[in-house]
Parts: sequence; structure tokens; C-alpha cells
Amino acid sequence: MTDEEIDNIFTYHAPHGSQQERYVEFRNRAKELAYWINANCPDSREKSIALTDLQRVVQMGNASIAIHERV
Repeated sequence: MTDEEIDNIFTYHAPHGSQQERYVEFRNRAKELAYWINANCPDSREKSIALTDLQRVVQMGNASIAIHERV
């Protein structure tokens, strides 16, 4: 990884264009799945991990938009 890549990853990226709307859409779709998981999976370690991983999916998906889309 280059210094430039590290700088880009650890820099605030203000939303531009349609990014804000896509962040919201991403969260809403994940929230729908989270409700489904919560309603259909028994309380367990695995359910907890599934919900945590879903949260990570949203975070990393939104980070990919923020970090790798150029203005």
C-alpha cells in the first residue's frame, strides 16, 4: 500500500453527487435484512455475529463509495 492510499483511506470524504442518497439506500436495505434476521433467527451467538457482519457490510460498502469515487 502506498502512502497516498493510506492518506486517502484516513481522510474525511465529504459526500458529493448522489453519494448521500446511496448511503441512505444502503443502510435502509441492510436495515430491512436486519429486521428479517432478527425476526427469523433464534437468539444466539451466530445471530449476533450475522447482525454485526451486516453492520460491517454497510460500513465497508459506504467506505468504498467515499474512498474510491472521484469527484
